[in-house]
Amino acid sequence: MIDLDDIDRAMIRAVAADALISAGALGRQLGLSQPAAWRRLKRLKEADVFRGQRLDLDAQALGFTVTVFLGVKLATKGRVSLEDFERAVTAIPEVQTVEHVLGLYDYRLRVVARDIADFERVLRRRIMTLPGVGNIDANVLLSEERLPGPIG
Repeated sequence: MIDLDDIDRAMIRAVAADALISAGALGRQLGLSQPAAWRRLKRLKEADVFRGQRLDLDAQALGFTVTVFLGVKLATKGRVSLEDFERAVTAIPEVQTVEHVLGLYDYRLRVVARDIADFERVLRRRIMTLPGVGNIDANVLLSEERLPGPIG
């Protein structure tokens, strides 16, 4: 674990907002010289504070207007390995996230679809046929007020 000061936290927030920001722009924003900003950024990267850069796609702009969260309870624990289920579910392009959770369900999935009919097709033909699937619970996303943000 790395010790972070206020400047490091501000740098993390700035990079989270714009992963392509230059060290010079970071320095100007944080009151540092370009070399000092670059050294701090390098130290944060070497400490694996940043796991990588991502492109944030707008699902609605791409025609995916429905988001559904699925709780999946496996029916045959022991007979079907978790790895088999995870390998199969991650191969479905409409499944955006796969979270192995503790509680009522074994997995929580975020699934996008073009519309409800498209979601039903994905559910029936792809998700319900996955190895070991038992009970499924669905929650349709109505609105999203806060997207995941930086820590700091």
